[in-house]
Amino acid sequence: MSTFTFQKHLSRRALLRGAGVTLGLPLLDAMTPALAAVPEARNARRFVGVSLALGLHNPNLVPEGSGRDYKPSRYLRDIQDLREDFTVVSGSSHPGVTGGHTAEGSIFSACPNARGATTRNTISLDQLMAKHLGHETRFPSLVLNTGSQTSPSYTENGSMIPAENNAMRLFTRLFVNDTPAEQARQAQLIRQGRSVMDVVGAEAKALMGEVGAGDRDKLDAWFTSVRDLEQRLAANEAWTHRPKPKVSLAPPSRIPRDNEVEVDRIFLDIIHMALATDSTRFITLHITGNNVQGIEGVDESYHSLSHHGMDDEKLAQLAIVEQGVVNTWGAFLRKLKADRMLDETMVLLTSNLGNASSHDNKNMPVLFAGGGFKHGQHLAFDAKNNYPLPNLYLGALQRLGLEQDRFATSTGTMTGLEA
Repeated sequence: MSTFTFQKHLSRRALLRGAGVTLGLPLLDAMTPALAAVPEARNARRFVGVSLALGLHNPNLVPEGSGRDYKPSRYLRDIQDLREDFTVVSGSSHPGVTGGHTAEGSIFSACPNARGATTRNTISLDQLMAKHLGHETRFPSLVLNTGSQTSPSYTENGSMIPAENNAMRLFTRLFVNDTPAEQARQAQLIRQGRSVMDVVGAEAKALMGEVGAGDRDKLDAWFTSVRDLEQRLAANEAWTHRPKPKVSLAPPSRIPRDNEVEVDRIFLDIIHMALATDSTRFITLHITGNNVQGIEGVDESYHSLSHHGMDDEKLAQLAIVEQGVVNTWGAFLRKLKADRMLDETMVLLTSNLGNASSHDNKNMPVLFAGGGFKHGQHLAFDAKNNYPLPNLYLGALQRLGLEQDRFATSTGTMTGLEA
């Protein structure tokens, strides 16, 4: 008997199962009604993309003046000791990307998102980097989220990579050695070449016959991406029996779910250690947590504050939260700098939302640090006729030594950002 009970709509929790393997499905059109109901450093070889689901309030972020003589904004005052290590970019966005929150999928892919049922996303910046260079480390990339499993990281086939959202589990995965039995099991599965998609093949075939054409296209792309990721992990079989690095960082013992800024810090501390041990070189962290009432002076949810409507009290509380986010990002940069890794690590802080209160995708917040670029400046582009942010992405790819002449809707590398 099939695992699924097919009714008018698929459940959001629909799974494929076979031979002890369970595989969650991507979001399909048929699920929408159900959802409504319920070692050695190499120059500039690292990239960390931190993305904010709720943006940053631009009047508190964008400084006065442009170039190297800009006057720090409210949010930038506490990180002026790092002034020469980062660049502020204003007046930029992704061409053709609209839709408010739904544009999250384009944060690092810059894919125009006027998507029909059969239109796919394109590969994200981090995954393109990992595709070419990720084989050099135990983990080709890390895709993380502070609150959920959604991510702005997409495979070459346009399928979202589910994020790791548990800091304790992440720490264990990176720094706690598997038991000999687990190592042997992983190696055996790789040697046998047993694909998850092979194991659940009968269920997958049955499902393809039960959904519409648009969903079949989505499933086909997703199944292909699963195989692609398996192949990339299989290529790293040698890592199975190598010990994981020992670190001085203590594992997180408690996650304060009422303080999203503290959760951000915990994840960034682990990311710092992952980079320091060369466990991976390409990481995305999507910040989606909504609970901030544990922060002094804040008594509303993060999402509620982001929809401030220019209310003074909401803006005051939002500033407390967002200042904490920026300061935590700055503290992460300081650690990289202290370890002499910042010049070799590009660190981006951005969001798909330029104005979360109105769900506007123009004038995205952008702070870009490290990577060997010449910083200490404010690149102020036209707030009405935005400059293409994919140009920065193209420059980042080229900085890694990848021979790319275009990324998504880029028109060249970013004017004023020089290595």
